[in-house]
Amino acid sequence: MKKILIQSFATLAIAAFLAGCCCTSQNTGKCNTGKCSCCSSCSKGNIKESSFGTLPDGRAVKLYTLRNCKGMEARISSYGGLVISLTAPDRNGKYADVTLGYDSLDGYLKETPYFGALIGRYGNRIAKGHFTLDGKTYTLAINDPPNTLHGGKVGFDKVLWNARPFQSGIGQAVELTYVSKDGEEGYPGNLNVKVVITLTENNSLRFDYTATTDKSTVVNLTHHGYFNLAGEGDVLGYEVQILADKFTPVDQTLIPTGELKSVEGTPFDFRKPTAIGARIGQDDQQLKFGRGYDHNWVINKPFGELGVIARIYEPTTGRVMEVSSTEPGLQFYTGNFLDGKITGKGGRVYNHRNAFCMEPQHYPDSPNQPNFPSVVLKPGQTYKNTIIYSFSAK
Repeated sequence: MKKILIQSFATLAIAAFLAGCCCTSQNTGKCNTGKCSCCSSCSKGNIKESSFGTLPDGRAVKLYTLRNCKGMEARISSYGGLVISLTAPDRNGKYADVTLGYDSLDGYLKETPYFGALIGRYGNRIAKGHFTLDGKTYTLAINDPPNTLHGGKVGFDKVLWNARPFQSGIGQAVELTYVSKDGEEGYPGNLNVKVVITLTENNSLRFDYTATTDKSTVVNLTHHGYFNLAGEGDVLGYEVQILADKFTPVDQTLIPTGELKSVEGTPFDFRKPTAIGARIGQDDQQLKFGRGYDHNWVINKPFGELGVIARIYEPTTGRVMEVSSTEPGLQFYTGNFLDGKITGKGGRVYNHRNAFCMEPQHYPDSPNQPNFPSVVLKPGQTYKNTIIYSFSAK
């Protein structure tokens, strides 16, 4: 009997160890399924699909709820590839939604500053809504006078994507596909886009973008999440680190001047963790142009190499967000245009600087800046881009 009890306790101990273990890679989120039972049990549960309303033309919008073994949850909409909500743990293990947005589709259709949106065909600004490619000038829709912003009046954040939920090797995922027709919003070429959004077992939300074209075009895809790691209030006390020695100064319309300027001795030096509010109010022309931080940082690592580019720490909850990317730039925005006129999830009013955005991407206005990394995609080539938001607490 004693031997049987010992074996039973040993079996229970091993089972408990395996159930609590999930060995994952920081960047890939891949589980060691030979050692981690969670990767083959709770994470392979059904992805919940539900209705998220209908568009004015009657087309149905779907909402997909992804969950991992640790309790993290992400809800993804087939309209705009919107991240409707995303939970993350605090230092006490309590999960809470850390994104801004709306409770229903109607809010996103009525007015939204790109809450949680999938951005394309070109993220950020293109000066005066035109660029020249292969000797031909293309004219784009002006939706941020005098410039084009985030793909135009009907960017990828305002279209209905084909959605397919599936269990990937690293977690629960939704594959979104869309064909942007030649001439849509003024851009050349039929662009076939695929975005796989995965909630991994190491509490990361991962975006893998690919695109192909039948005509030379420009592409710059990103995610426009508005994050508040405390769940409410302003973000001025958050500590930010951006792994960049330079940034791209802008003119008064927020178009880069073409200079790659050192952050040394400027309010844009986040090489060491620094509170957002520490220098945001300084008498600096660049801060005045952006009404705060709304600029692109030149990331130190080689373009195309996946690696950490930024970290954000919220001291009251202990939540930490780490941003990894393959992109050469990072647009850091501090909710400067939130003004209390939007009422979002749970009836919460979104006031000035109640969120920050970390948008890995190519530099703004790259189609008109020959010294910037190229954003041109040609037939036969495949555009690739990976962005990972990883969450933890300390």
